Amino acid sequence: MEPKLGFHELLHVFSFLEARDLLCAAQVDKVWNEVSGTKELWRQLCLRRWSSCKTSQMTLGTQTWKEYYLCRSELEFRMECGRPEKDFICKAIAGHTGEIDELAYISTKECRFDGQEKSMVCTVSSDSTVRAWDVQEGTEIWSSPLQPAALVNVVTFPRLQLAITVDERGLIKVWGAENGWEQASFRLPTFSSALQACEHPEGPFLLVACAEGFLYALTVPQLQLRSRTRVFPSSPTSLLCSPDCQWVFASTQNSDLGPKVFHTRSLLCLVEDEPPVSATLPIWLTSRACWAPDETARLMVTHRNDNGTQLVITTYELRTKQSREGVDVVVQQMASFLLPNSMIPPHLMKGHGSQVILLVSGSELALFTIHGVQLAAFQDHQRPITSMWVDQSRVITASFDLSLRVYVWNKETKPPVLKSCYHLLGGSHRWARGFTHVEGDSMSIVGVEARNIGTSVLRSYCFQVQRGSDDCIS
Repeated sequence: MEPKLGFHELLHVFSFLEARDLLCAAQVDKVWNEVSGTKELWRQLCLRRWSSCKTSQMTLGTQTWKEYYLCRSELEFRMECGRPEKDFICKAIAGHTGEIDELAYISTKECRFDGQEKSMVCTVSSDSTVRAWDVQEGTEIWSSPLQPAALVNVVTFPRLQLAITVDERGLIKVWGAENGWEQASFRLPTFSSALQACEHPEGPFLLVACAEGFLYALTVPQLQLRSRTRVFPSSPTSLLCSPDCQWVFASTQNSDLGPKVFHTRSLLCLVEDEPPVSATLPIWLTSRACWAPDETARLMVTHRNDNGTQLVITTYELRTKQSREGVDVVVQQMASFLLPNSMIPPHLMKGHGSQVILLVSGSELALFTIHGVQLAAFQDHQRPITSMWVDQSRVITASFDLSLRVYVWNKETKPPVLKSCYHLLGGSHRWARGFTHVEGDSMSIVGVEARNIGTSVLRSYCFQVQRGSDDCIS
């Protein structure tokens, strides 16, 4: 009779198996069933499959790692299939009497399958209100009182459960996400051209650019002024924070003024009579930019070449260096390439991983590496794309053709391959002009559907998980 392997020997052997193999092993006998369900085996499978799945970034609740793996695998399967009613439920959510100008998720974007998962979004509208919505239920949670002017932008701090809005006159307000109570306000001298929520290691703060070319850093939630810096004289400024909020990119479109990068810590701890730590990039006529989400300080910028005839995408790495005079910003060019002459100038730009750039030109979505290799081009929409949302698993585009297109990353290839999966349809063309915005989290997708009568509704698509069906494990 052959000797049997003990618990620890089996555990070592099982550590080389994939999820489906472990599920099969569990059917052999009682010992194999016990070993194949060991917490550490399934925790390692989660960490290998989802790099963001770290204990500090997720909440297991009452779940085991095995249950989490099965549920999340099923969720990804359903998001890739996109079968109405079977994989997701669609709801139209109405309430605003004007057009929705912006939306943002209030709920954290972590995956939870312990019965406590809930998706919430916040919207601002020309009807001068900010509102919060339960995406799964399709109901309004709260609405603010009528504000003095139309609200034009909103950002959120999910960890703090705060929403921050700005109106067309430059009045900024902080709202409690759970109850809609106003907590603080700050008035700019002119309207705001950009708003960025920053979760900095030294504490959360808000970056605001105003039309006269100043950059404001405000504490959250008090909205106390930390610094005020002139960036571009009398020019509306765009802002873009790096993934770790250590850097902020500031630019003004199609200007001879080169864009700037600021080290955000210097904006929070400004020394009197000393400017913040910054550098001007050696480019001009900037149009779009994005950060590489898997890198701490990799910036990709679309701009014109030296004679202004062609569009170029240049990639930079940023770091700080201590000198006798203080701290300097070191800007290193990593790559640069010309966009094809036949390509319409892109109006949307996002990064994926550390090497991939997504560009939207008209109704086309194109993917390039930072070295200019074109990976794919999709023309799934009949009318121009208005919005794009990108995360580690999916890409979603919104269009005036009244549809959302869902794409899924195949991360097993290098660089990753994007697969076009399915359309999510809006309402009737008789009543609607198309989708103007799209956002998503781990469990849902929300689009803003503009109506012909000057109003907007939310259209939510919530994906259903049957608590980890084994059939979804491949």
